[in-house]
Amino acid sequence: MAATKTSGEMDKPLISRRLVDSDGSLAEAPSEAPKVGILGSGDFARSLTTRLVGSGFGVVVGSRNPKRMAGLFPSAAQVTFQEEAVGSPEVIFVAMFREHYSSLCSLSSQLAGKILVDVSNPTEQEHLQHRESNAEYLASLFPTCSVVKAFNVISAWTLQSGPRDGNRQVPICSDQPEAKHTVSEMVHAMGFTPVDMGSLVSAREVEAMPLRLLPGWKVPALLTLGLLVFFYAYNFVRDVLHPYLQEGKNKFYKLPVSVVNTTLPCVAYVLLSLVYLPGVLAAALQLRRGTKYRRFPDWLDHWLQHRKQIGLLSFFCAALHALYSFCLPLRRSHRYDLVNLAVKQVLANKSHLWVEEEVWRMEIYVSLGVLALGTLSLLAVTSLPSIANSLNWREFSFVQSTLGFVALVLSTLHTLTYGWTRAFEESRYKFYLPPTFTLTLLVPCVVILARGLFLLPCVSRRLSKIRRGWEKDGAIKFTLPMDHTLAQKTSHV
Repeated sequence: MAATKTSGEMDKPLISRRLVDSDGSLAEAPSEAPKVGILGSGDFARSLTTRLVGSGFGVVVGSRNPKRMAGLFPSAAQVTFQEEAVGSPEVIFVAMFREHYSSLCSLSSQLAGKILVDVSNPTEQEHLQHRESNAEYLASLFPTCSVVKAFNVISAWTLQSGPRDGNRQVPICSDQPEAKHTVSEMVHAMGFTPVDMGSLVSAREVEAMPLRLLPGWKVPALLTLGLLVFFYAYNFVRDVLHPYLQEGKNKFYKLPVSVVNTTLPCVAYVLLSLVYLPGVLAAALQLRRGTKYRRFPDWLDHWLQHRKQIGLLSFFCAALHALYSFCLPLRRSHRYDLVNLAVKQVLANKSHLWVEEEVWRMEIYVSLGVLALGTLSLLAVTSLPSIANSLNWREFSFVQSTLGFVALVLSTLHTLTYGWTRAFEESRYKFYLPPTFTLTLLVPCVVILARGLFLLPCVSRRLSKIRRGWEKDGAIKFTLPMDHTLAQKTSHV
C-alpha cells in the first residue's frame, strides 16, 4: 500500500492548478529540506534537479516559461519564474549559457549575498576567444555574489545515474572559502568527491577539462600509429614488393589481411616491451645516481605515466592479431594455396607429407601465443578501475609487474618459436632486410636481460637499499643498534 501511495504521489503533475497564483507563479518549496535554486531549464538543469532531489534537497527551478517546462522536471521540484526562484535559496545554480548571463542582471538586488554556482562549459572556440572564464565573467556581472565554479565536468547522464569511478570527482574553485565549503558539502551529499582547485582564476583551467579528448592517450596513440605505419611498410616491402620486382609475382592481395596480420603482433610485442623498458631505465638511473631523491628526466617521467595506456594498446593489437589469425583459413587465397599444394603433392607422387619439425614448431608457437594473450588479457582486465580498486597494492603490483613480465617472456618465446631457424637462412633477407621478427626482438631482449641482471644479489640488494632511502653520498645511513634496548627504541620505517 505504501508503494502504491508513493507511486501515486510521483505521478502527480509538477504544476497543479491550486499551486498557480493569479499571476502564474508557484507556491514556495517545502521548508523541511534545504532549498537550492536552479536558473535554467535545459537538459543539465533537469538532471541536476533529479540528483539534488534524490539527495534530500528542496529544489526551486527558475524558468522563463514555467508552465511549459514543469512537466519535464521531477514532481518533488517546484518550477516557477526566475524572480521567485531566487528568493529564498542561498545557493543558486546558474545552468545557462554565457550569452544569457546578462539577462539575469535584473535580479542583481535579489541575488546579492547569495552563492552562484556556475556549471557552464564553453565551446573550444569560445574558450580560445575569451580571456576570462565563464565563472569570472559571471562574477564581474554580480560583484555582490560569491561565485563558485563546479559540476562542469559532470555529464547530465552521470547526474541521473550516479557517480561512476572516473566521474566521481568534482573540481571546485572560488575566491570565497565559505562559499567553496558550502558547495563542497553539497557535492558530498550528492555522492561525489570535491576537489579544491583554488581561487576563481583556476576556473579557466577547470572549464578546459571537458574540452580535452583523452589527453593521456595522445602520445601512446601516436606511438602505436607510428609503429603500425613502420612495420606495415616494412612488411609490404618484404612480402609484396620484393616478389613483384624480383620474381614478377603479384601478391598485392596480401595487403588487406596477411600484411596486417604480420604487422599487428610486431606492434603489440614492441608496445609490451615499451611498458617495462622505462622501469629498467629508472632502476639503472637510480643505481647510477645512488639515490632515489633526484627527479627523473621529464621524458622518462612522462613515459612512466603512460605505461597503462601503452599496455592497453598492446593488448588491443594482440587481440586483433588473434582475430585475424582465426580468419586466415577463410580467405579464398588460402584455399587456392591448399589446392595447389595438393596438386604438387600428387604430381610428385608423394602420398604422405609430414614434416615433424614444422609440426612441433607450430604446435609450440600457437600454444605460447595463446598463453601470452591470456596473460595480457589478465593485465588489461586488472587495469580497469572497478577491478583495480578491489585489489590491495601487493596484489595489483604482482599482476602488473610479475605477471606482466611473464607475458613479455611468453611473447618472446612465441616470437622465437615463430622465427626458429629462419633468422639464419639467407633467403629470408629480402633486399638485405632482416626478417621482421628479428627487429621486434631487440627491445624485449634488452628488457629481459636487464631484469635478469637486477635479480643478481649484489645488484638487487643495492637497488633495494636505494629505494628504502639509502644514498651513495652518505646523507642517509643505516646503522644497527648496539643493544636490544636501543633496537626496541629504533623506528623501523
